[in-house]
Amino acid sequence: MKPAQRRSGIGKQLLVAAALVFGVGSWLYAEIQSPPPKLCGSEGGPPVTATRIRLRDGRQLAYEETGVSKERAKFKIIFCHGFSSTRLDVIRASTEIMEELGVYLVSYDRAGYGESDPNPKRSRRSEASDIEELADSLNLGSRFYLIGYSLGGHAVWASIKYIPGRLAGAALLAPVINYWWPSFPANLTEKAYNEQAVGDQWALRVSHHAPWLLHWWMKQSWLPTSTVVKATTPLPNRRDAEIREWAASNGMIEKRRKLATQQGVEESYYRDMKVMFGKWEFDPMDLHEPPFRVHLWQGDEDGLVPVTLQRYVCQRLDWIEYHELSMTGHYLSAVPGFGDLLLKTFLVRSQAI
Repeated sequence: MKPAQRRSGIGKQLLVAAALVFGVGSWLYAEIQSPPPKLCGSEGGPPVTATRIRLRDGRQLAYEETGVSKERAKFKIIFCHGFSSTRLDVIRASTEIMEELGVYLVSYDRAGYGESDPNPKRSRRSEASDIEELADSLNLGSRFYLIGYSLGGHAVWASIKYIPGRLAGAALLAPVINYWWPSFPANLTEKAYNEQAVGDQWALRVSHHAPWLLHWWMKQSWLPTSTVVKATTPLPNRRDAEIREWAASNGMIEKRRKLATQQGVEESYYRDMKVMFGKWEFDPMDLHEPPFRVHLWQGDEDGLVPVTLQRYVCQRLDWIEYHELSMTGHYLSAVPGFGDLLLKTFLVRSQAI
């Protein structure tokens, strides 16, 4: 074969290889992209049924008010819902206690959930900013109370960090932890992490180390994925297990999921996982004591949030008033009388500071 023919053959092979690499790369890029969200009120999108405010960046934030009127309220509370929930999932306090204490409570759909517009730049800081804007739009005053449940706890940590001067008190209800917070001893987090289901370990690992891959990973049926998303996590607490079985049998779990993710699972569930389990710009255990009381409730049989890690957080932050509930799981709102206990303990003690 002549040199010119040899060079021509090599050139063709290189072109074919380059085309193959480009084709595979393009396919992979398309595979890991999430579909665009279906905004509420847009053509073909879900309808707008909630009351909403417009934020400074143009996004709409949906909210729900309960309790006494703002004009009569002695305590004004903002509630941050957890994973797979919406503004409609709040603490179950009795009307009598709400009236007696003078509680006004507003819950909101966190960005991308329910009827609140997605925020492609969502972060811990943006969550605190959304809370502050909601308070200002509703004229809640210079200071208000804040409650965060489960994964919504990251909004409370962020608010303690970024807007402490706006808070009169804060409560964390079974707040989800990040296994990569630097202050955790490696042996403690490794033990708790390894006790999670294999699919959850992988979902958390991808959320932290390769968040750009999460959407693709979660849609692969042949890969181990989150049992939390699938609502199949083993629950050691009997009440939790019974509640989930009941909710699954009557379609409540699916109904809540559809409402929470109606604008897209990427902008609700998956972005939540990225924000919660990604790399934080601060360690909650390095926070200074704020000028208000902080309470934290945790069940000792919680199958979603390791009690061992929660105890460590509260040992490090001795300014947190820690309440551990015996023989209790993750679904604190289902514990009889918990909503009333929460409000009386949280609000009355917060006033005493």
